[in-house]
Amino acid sequence: MPQPSAVRAAGRGAGRCGGRRGVRLAAAACVLVAVAACGAVAPEPAGSSVTAQPAPLAPPTATVQSGAVTPSCDPVPGWTCEQSARFAAVETKLDALPGPDGHIAVSFTDRGTGRTWTAGDVTHPGWTASTIKLAIAADLLDGDRSGRSALSGADRADMDAMLHSSDNKATDRLWTRHGGDDMLARFRERYGMGGLAFQPGFTAETYWGYVKCTTADLASLGRHVLERTDPADREYLVSALRGVADNQRWGVWAAGADQRPGNKNGWSQERDSYGEHWVTDTVGFAGPDERDVVAIMYQVPPGGTLDDGVHAVSDVAALLYGAPVPAPVTIPEPDG
Repeated sequence: MPQPSAVRAAGRGAGRCGGRRGVRLAAAACVLVAVAACGAVAPEPAGSSVTAQPAPLAPPTATVQSGAVTPSCDPVPGWTCEQSARFAAVETKLDALPGPDGHIAVSFTDRGTGRTWTAGDVTHPGWTASTIKLAIAADLLDGDRSGRSALSGADRADMDAMLHSSDNKATDRLWTRHGGDDMLARFRERYGMGGLAFQPGFTAETYWGYVKCTTADLASLGRHVLERTDPADREYLVSALRGVADNQRWGVWAAGADQRPGNKNGWSQERDSYGEHWVTDTVGFAGPDERDVVAIMYQVPPGGTLDDGVHAVSDVAALLYGAPVPAPVTIPEPDG
């Protein structure tokens, strides 16, 4: 997708698992049990002879070998130790990414508990690339259902192509017929995308391809799709995101097939004050009943490649689910 861009100032997220705090050894010494009792003894019957015997030593307690000790874990409040360890692995991954120009942020929401964990500055604005197409699709479906803007058969075919293969020409046609500033305003108001803003200076009129938002905005969009759209529209969108073409089988997709993920990805080469750079963004869901919403935005540093960006966000998604890294992905053509 021909658009501009922003980068990673790799901030660190909410809590981490604390990792290994030092193995606690259960040092075991032999415990001696005292024997003789003090004080008077009742007199024995005549003719009897009682000889006091000391109590035997208690056997030594078992010694715990260091190799058998399970490391302690300081879980992130509200999360299991296992998930907290995964969060720590993500933060280690982010720490290893190049800087200083560039920016990556992660949002992970468990819809079952309502808890959200983040890493990096999720309020940092970055180029949306084609992730904005998910918002366009949700708005088109809502407009058709409410009677605001009816969708033709051609419109629906374009929407399918926009979500499946991230088709730019199909998106352009939909934007021309149904878009503009009013559409962006609805994204901010209805989808909770308060940081969304058109970036002037590239086109004479507002255009979907020159928009920035935040990682928190994408996470809010993902929750809206799963929780507040009409059930039939939700079913369509979930199915579309699960059935994306090969050029979008990365990002949240790297959670693994057993998590039944779905995503809308965005990738483009952009220019900001610090130079030209790639953008690789992903928003989607994974887990039973689409339980988790995942959003990752990576404004790759200048000098980085599309491959670098795709692998980075995909490895983050894989680590969130304990999947092996480097994650197996499909690198898209540089046009999305």
